[in-house]
Amino acid sequence: MMQEMSFIHPEAKIGKDVQIAPFVYIDKDVEIGDGCQIMSHATILSGARIGKNVRVFPGAVISAIPQDLKFKGEVTTAVIGDNTTIRECATVNRGTASKGTTIVGSNCLIMAYSHVAHDCRLGNNIIIGNASQIAGEVVIDDWAILSGNVLVHQFSHIGAHVMIQGGSRVGKDVPPFITAGRDPLSYAGLNLVGLRRRGFSNDQIGEIQNIYRLLYQSGLNTTQAIEKIKTEIADSVEKDVVLTFLKSAERGIIRGYLD
Repeated sequence: MMQEMSFIHPEAKIGKDVQIAPFVYIDKDVEIGDGCQIMSHATILSGARIGKNVRVFPGAVISAIPQDLKFKGEVTTAVIGDNTTIRECATVNRGTASKGTTIVGSNCLIMAYSHVAHDCRLGNNIIIGNASQIAGEVVIDDWAILSGNVLVHQFSHIGAHVMIQGGSRVGKDVPPFITAGRDPLSYAGLNLVGLRRRGFSNDQIGEIQNIYRLLYQSGLNTTQAIEKIKTEIADSVEKDVVLTFLKSAERGIIRGYLD
């Protein structure tokens, strides 16, 4: 249902059963899927591609131009996956010429006052806590959870099933399946609660623990640990996920336990 007190550009494409509250602004070159709920004072700008059953809360802004001085007005997009919730005053900027689009996957929760900058790639089932700030071209893999007030440096990569402590500063890549906290950000063990909730078996969890014992508790450097993981850990999906992540960690990975 469209409200007369909202502005909806005639070229915007609005799906079926979309609820649009008063005082919403929807620009041209916007696509909104079926069953969405756009609440009062939300702003959906040019380039937004919003999936089905998305909820956008008051004050949120989707697809504003990037806060990047290299941006020259190129045509780019911001994509929001199905069943994702964007809470109050959260912002998702559209892409730049670098990647062309910013992506927030399906079934995500972007909490109030969070920011997702240009060209980020967020997977599915991700939670971004209140007031967390994600800089440009960050990659966050499926099922990661960032607690409140987390700051993520540009180009960082956060692995799948990671849990990051509130107030943390992420300046290096965070490997999958772990929890991370302290300052500077450090490995703090496996995300056992998250893994068990998602159906990982005791054998799978034990194997992941063995991988991270080699990586963080063996006294080996990262290159040596990777070689040990390749030769001493049985082949599995989880081993491949970790090794693929480590191979692509251009910023280097977070450190191990602090004394």
